Amino acid sequence: MKELVNRLKGDKGIWSFVALLGLFSFMPVFSASSNLAYIGLGTGNTLGYLAKHLVHISIGFLMIYWVHKVPYHYFRAISLIGLPFVWILLAYTLIKGTVIAGANASRWIQVPFIGVSFQTSTLAFIVLMVFVARYLSKKREVAISFQNSLWELWTPVFVTLMFILPANFSTAALMFSMVLMLVFVGKYPLKYIGFILGMGVAALMVFVLLSKAFPDNKLFSRVGTWESRFENFTTDKPGEDDYQIEKAKIAIATGGIQGVGPGKSVQKNFLPQSSSDFIYAIIVEEYGLIGGIAILALYLLLFFRFVIASHKANTLFGKLVVVGLGFPIIFQALINMAVAVELLPVTGQTLPLISSGGSSIWMTCIALGIIISVTKKDEEIAEEKAEKDRREETLRRMIDEQIAKEERAEAQLLEDFSIEDNAENPMNVVVNK
Repeated sequence: MKELVNRLKGDKGIWSFVALLGLFSFMPVFSASSNLAYIGLGTGNTLGYLAKHLVHISIGFLMIYWVHKVPYHYFRAISLIGLPFVWILLAYTLIKGTVIAGANASRWIQVPFIGVSFQTSTLAFIVLMVFVARYLSKKREVAISFQNSLWELWTPVFVTLMFILPANFSTAALMFSMVLMLVFVGKYPLKYIGFILGMGVAALMVFVLLSKAFPDNKLFSRVGTWESRFENFTTDKPGEDDYQIEKAKIAIATGGIQGVGPGKSVQKNFLPQSSSDFIYAIIVEEYGLIGGIAILALYLLLFFRFVIASHKANTLFGKLVVVGLGFPIIFQALINMAVAVELLPVTGQTLPLISSGGSSIWMTCIALGIIISVTKKDEEIAEEKAEKDRREETLRRMIDEQIAKEERAEAQLLEDFSIEDNAENPMNVVVNK
């Protein structure tokens, strides 16, 4: 075990917090999967879902290990090449996507031959954020023109969001806000950000108006759901809450301070998506306010490590990659928690590293692997510098020892041929002669 830990490079704090979240996830997933077990198997046996989650987490951590071995600057080219490939996947998902495990949106595709479902927007998130970080780092030495950036930066961003928006508004909104956050950190002109924000709002309004004009078109089938969720959230009429929110509030109220105990949740049997979108409500019910705050604290500590990693990165691209990939993980977690306690309308965002689901776990782990690769580079530079200092110190010590040895030999030689030694002094020979 010690040997394995020594082979892990990069920020050990990030490794630790990610491992804690992954290990903790087994308990709530095992408990909250009973609803899916009754619906899917009719037996209520959740061992199959626990084994499936074990496979997902194990593959995810292997992905972190493999990705963190890759020098992070390689992802500059990968993002540029991968963006058109992502567009093809998103377009295919929009046309041929499937509904998975009761989720009422077509956001997944089935991977051929292996029967695994994959949410393509999660991959698009990673590729897009690295692409934006690449652009900002490339343009840091030149004045950014709005016209050029509109074509080189914002056109790929809006094309990506265009494919995601019809089926997944919350992910599209999160991606857009994170891109704006990243360009702000990357010192993109603030006045241009205002224009882009206005363009994004205008595009959304046009999309909603088109949905009114063509209500039967499959492309606009989710708009009605968005409107009802927003209306229910902004008003406070008795009995208007969604069934999911109602059950989540009951679960949280039941948990109290200490919770009802691991595996003893009642609302897990009634709450749809209890092992994914609303798993935080089950955590609070079983582990109480203490457990809920502990999970929040882990994410905040992970956020703190991301900030430190970004600050220590030795290149602008590395700094932006950590911000662009790390911060969305934390914001997604906060959104999931906020939905469970009804601070935000229902969004469908999972709790990273804790909620069940393969593609969301794997894409989060790939993002973490890239982040750790950035910190690993800094670590290697520090190790190389320390090794160089040790070599220079050793060489200096060897030179000093050699000089001291030669000085001693020279002193000994002078003593042997001292002019006070008449027998050995050559001048005595000359004088006597």
